[in-house]
Amino acid sequence: MTPNTTPPEHDDHRDRSSAPNSRRSQRPRRTTGRPRTRAAQRRALRREVPATVGVLTDAHDFHAMRGYDSFPFDDHPAYLRHVEALLTARTADGLHTSVALFDPDDFAQYCTDEGIDPDATRSRSRFTAAVAARGDALTYSGQPLGELLPRLIDNAVRQATWEYAAALLADVGACADCGEDIGKASLDRAFHLLSRLLEAAGPGAHHLVCSVLAPEEHLLAALQAQRDTTSTTARMDSVALTEFVTVLATAVALDRPAGVVLRTTTSDDTPVRLHGWRLQASRLVPLTEAEVFSAYCTDATTGEPVSPEPNVEYRAGFEVQADDPDPHH
Repeated sequence: MTPNTTPPEHDDHRDRSSAPNSRRSQRPRRTTGRPRTRAAQRRALRREVPATVGVLTDAHDFHAMRGYDSFPFDDHPAYLRHVEALLTARTADGLHTSVALFDPDDFAQYCTDEGIDPDATRSRSRFTAAVAARGDALTYSGQPLGELLPRLIDNAVRQATWEYAAALLADVGACADCGEDIGKASLDRAFHLLSRLLEAAGPGAHHLVCSVLAPEEHLLAALQAQRDTTSTTARMDSVALTEFVTVLATAVALDRPAGVVLRTTTSDDTPVRLHGWRLQASRLVPLTEAEVFSAYCTDATTGEPVSPEPNVEYRAGFEVQADDPDPHH
């Protein structure tokens, strides 16, 4: 008998590579999970396309849209239920959806400017997309519509306030003496005043409200600022900061009546502190304790007294050390 001279390693290699029922031939094919058909690919792509839903938040706006034959709804509560069902269904499908306020007057003006038919579904879609492109939409995250609509309205009011204030600043023009842009100088001054106020306020959670009696509107802007005990600067949302500074700058530029109030919370164990100032000659002049109390504890509409808030201390405004204002007129 002839001995087997083939090395065992080579023999194993030969058997594995040539046997039809080897492990290599039986190994399952690796899959990627990618859709194979065109229809499946289109469905997958659709899940990656964001959408914006324009909402008619009140009955007055809803009634205005009923004048278009292409608008299919005739009952506002039922319409809102359909909107909420649509938003819920898109969220359940994992689709990104934002919500924007649909204003019929703005829509009509948009259609006029664009030369498109307002009585068409496509026109409403184009307008909603344009509103979202301006940054006036909120992301829908599954909350009930009753919670989302007030935020949507507040967002629209804030945007309109900022646009109006910015337009006022743009129209002021240049200083007659030095030629400097008064709007820009007023923005710088407003930011300077805010920085010095927060610096003097110290650590804590600060809520500021600026109120300006503009030529045609009563402007309001709010700002949240958080400053830790280990930091010399406060953390603020950049958008809210821009809105607040712009509104305050209109009072600086136009020398309009304006006030700033500050609500500060330092811990759960200490009372909330309330302070107030009036803007005068581009400076923040502290209100007295009585003036702060009156401002918070008087109904702005009726003038009737309002009960003080519990666990709140009404204090005079403190001194805000600021640089001398530039004499622009």
